[in-house]
Amino acid sequence: MTHRESLPIDSPRTTIDLDGDWEFVTDPDAMGEDAEWSEPNAAWPDRSRSITVPHSWQEHDDLTEYTGNAWYRRTVDIPAVDDRDVFLRFGAVDYEATVWVNGTRVGTNRGGYLPFEFEISDALSPGQNHVAVAVSDPEDLSEIPHGKQGDPWYTRVSGIWQSVSLDLRPRTRVTVAKITPDLMTDTAHVELEVALGDVDPAGLEYVVEARHDGDVVTSTYGPVTADASDVADVDLDTALSFDDPTYWSPDNPVLYDLEVRLVCNDEVLDRYADTFGLRSFSVEDGEFRLNGETITMRGVLEQGYYPQTNYRPPHEDTFEQEIRIAKELGFNLIRKHIKPAHPAFLAEADRQGMLVWEEPANSTRFTERSRTELVDQLHGLIARDYNRPSVVVWSLYNEEWGIGHEDGEETLWTDEEKQTFLADLYRSIRERDVTRVVCDNSGWAHVATDINDFHRYFVSPDRADQWVGDLDHICAHPQDNYATTEFDDGDAPVVISELGTWGLGDVSALRDHYGGDPNWFGHEFLTNPIKRAEGFDDRFTESDLAEVFGDMDSLENAWQWRQFVSIKHLIEEIRTRPTIDGYVLTELSDIEWEFNGILDYLRNEKVFHDDFAAVNGAVSVVAEPASHVGWSGDSLPVTLTVVNDSQETLFGTLTWSVGEQSGSKAVSIPAHEVTETTILDLAYPPANRGVEATTLSVALEGADRDVRTCEPIFAAERDAVVAPDARVYATGGLGSRLAGGGVDVTHDLSGDVDVAFTDTVTAEADQFAKQGGALVHVPTTDGEMNTNAPFSYHDIPRRESWLETTSLFYQDSDLLAGICEPTRLGWEFEDLYPYAVATDLDRSVDRVHVGYVEGWLTNWSSPLVVRGYGNGSMAALTFRVGDAYGDHPVATLLCNRLVDRLSG
Repeated sequence: MTHRESLPIDSPRTTIDLDGDWEFVTDPDAMGEDAEWSEPNAAWPDRSRSITVPHSWQEHDDLTEYTGNAWYRRTVDIPAVDDRDVFLRFGAVDYEATVWVNGTRVGTNRGGYLPFEFEISDALSPGQNHVAVAVSDPEDLSEIPHGKQGDPWYTRVSGIWQSVSLDLRPRTRVTVAKITPDLMTDTAHVELEVALGDVDPAGLEYVVEARHDGDVVTSTYGPVTADASDVADVDLDTALSFDDPTYWSPDNPVLYDLEVRLVCNDEVLDRYADTFGLRSFSVEDGEFRLNGETITMRGVLEQGYYPQTNYRPPHEDTFEQEIRIAKELGFNLIRKHIKPAHPAFLAEADRQGMLVWEEPANSTRFTERSRTELVDQLHGLIARDYNRPSVVVWSLYNEEWGIGHEDGEETLWTDEEKQTFLADLYRSIRERDVTRVVCDNSGWAHVATDINDFHRYFVSPDRADQWVGDLDHICAHPQDNYATTEFDDGDAPVVISELGTWGLGDVSALRDHYGGDPNWFGHEFLTNPIKRAEGFDDRFTESDLAEVFGDMDSLENAWQWRQFVSIKHLIEEIRTRPTIDGYVLTELSDIEWEFNGILDYLRNEKVFHDDFAAVNGAVSVVAEPASHVGWSGDSLPVTLTVVNDSQETLFGTLTWSVGEQSGSKAVSIPAHEVTETTILDLAYPPANRGVEATTLSVALEGADRDVRTCEPIFAAERDAVVAPDARVYATGGLGSRLAGGGVDVTHDLSGDVDVAFTDTVTAEADQFAKQGGALVHVPTTDGEMNTNAPFSYHDIPRRESWLETTSLFYQDSDLLAGICEPTRLGWEFEDLYPYAVATDLDRSVDRVHVGYVEGWLTNWSSPLVVRGYGNGSMAALTFRVGDAYGDHPVATLLCNRLVDRLSG
């Protein structure tokens, strides 16, 4: 029998799983090593406990905030090892681990995310053996790669949080098998590293096979040739040639099983196994190319945190479910945020066909130590995941965290030392891995990069126009995102790699899961009230939220629909711009206090789940009304766009309808094209009373697809508007508009006035209210709320702001009856959303017609509130009605109703 024929499948390798029961104890005084806790018969303190590895000690309620030192130990029976070497392998331990076997120190490792191992053969004894691990995870993480652990983000993670095993390997063995596909020649370049052990290399051969569905599809073999007689390791290069191969892609994730055998005199000394895919990923002509074909990123950010188990997946099928759901929702890429992905996640991504954007954990400060640890982490990450076809992007930094973001450090925008370091790091990583693209500093200042990505947080419809303007600027001036073009010409593909909006998840389900309030509700480091859930029940009842919504479920429902309305518009505006090559939505699931996930923290669906895939699928239809609100009979221009991210030309019929108006058009959309198919000149439909909502429905039918979208259209009959029977004081543009609408307007506040509008509360205006008048404080023409008023105001950012995406406007006022949906505001207030809200509200004296909260029900405020003031009243109306009255039905009706109410 020759080595090219079938050989016995008994593996020379054995793995002993060491997951399961271990003993654990904290060591707050760092006395364990001096007290020889590593010894097999050492007495540990009474506070020791039995735990299950994998394990992070923050899973215990009493250790959630604990940092410092801790110990693990267990015994293991080891069978006869024959002539094999024994390795003790850890998937990941955060942060620094020192390991003893039978009291002998076998090694130390720093770094919390990647595997490490120690050869322990000399420390073993026949039969039962003792393993002890000391873990140190300090309070100060500033120079340590830690991602989003701790201040100001999420729960810390410390300990043996991935699996542990004993691996028995032959002394003559394959240590590395690195597969580099070449789709130009349909080959896979194979780089092998072989430890010779005590075998004479003169008789040693290798066999490399690739199988699919159990069948060998290609193989190669050759001698293991050493350059010298005394070398211990040999590097070999060979190649596998494929006839008519199938390339790996999200649509067809074909994996090949790799086996490398080392054979000497027909005896198999070692079998090394892995999987790989034939896949290329590159940037060409400013576009991403997967296997030579154009591809647009439809990505979602995912952070790998789980209730109670933190980094550790709670179930065997956790990753399978996450990736399956992401694919069902239309995503083709997952950005594993700010820490290396779990290897089991990547294996599942390979199997299901999900592209992965992977990145290292960051430190906080830019120091020699932090730089060294980051580079080491990147090198280890590439070594671990090189053969994973799903991984197509490496990031180096995120938002300058660890390279200029820290207070007191010069930013990457101006620091030439940091720019040079980052450019050099980019080049070195590209040379180390030619099969993937590299993003130097995700979202912020770029220096040398394959992806010009932006992190842009807007919320729609509140800042819809600003979002459109921001995207237009990015498309016109992409190089504005480069700190320097000394190292790069600045023409990389543009990606919006973070965007999103919050939508409160199922809090009662969370409490049921935790058996009460999660510990992260009150993390000591969460000083920003938006992030701090502790006490939110009180805030629910102390504000008017309980009165408006009745219960938390109704609030969650409304907030989740607000989230969907926003992210639908955000995504659609990106997809209609062919110069943008993709996006990454924040995020797949809520993470602790940050409830901006498509799923909640328990990975359960939110209310809009079934509607989201139509927005995010490979093919989508976008309907863009010039405005969602207008007067019945007025022109309603609508732009219809079909986005085809598929690899096929689409033929079908585009249909549309709103009210009694409808139409259709035959269309053909080339593959990987964004086609503005038509601009409709419709009319706002008739309305019976108030502002009536109608649905604009659009569908692409045929070609085995039925893709639909809809947009709300709000219309009112201009002739049905009745001016209030009151005398109103107003000046400037608002005064003219009120008068044009038939309102009895005066410019003299000293006369007979029922209601006064003013953007500046003068002494005269203040006195008017105190003496029994009704005063309405409105914004200036640029939306500012002057502060010389009884109300205090909380500014809302006008442009890009992560803070604003946490907000919710809500209402239960009869002033808005027939204008908007119960409880929540939407597109009917397009172009009216305020830049400030009245705060320091008091339910005993304030009638809040529209409420506003941020995050975990903080900053309770209002854009429309009436307060008793002296003998009269003072209203804060922060909606931007001044330039909209008469043209905008909602602004018109709202002002008229407010005047009627205040003058009645």
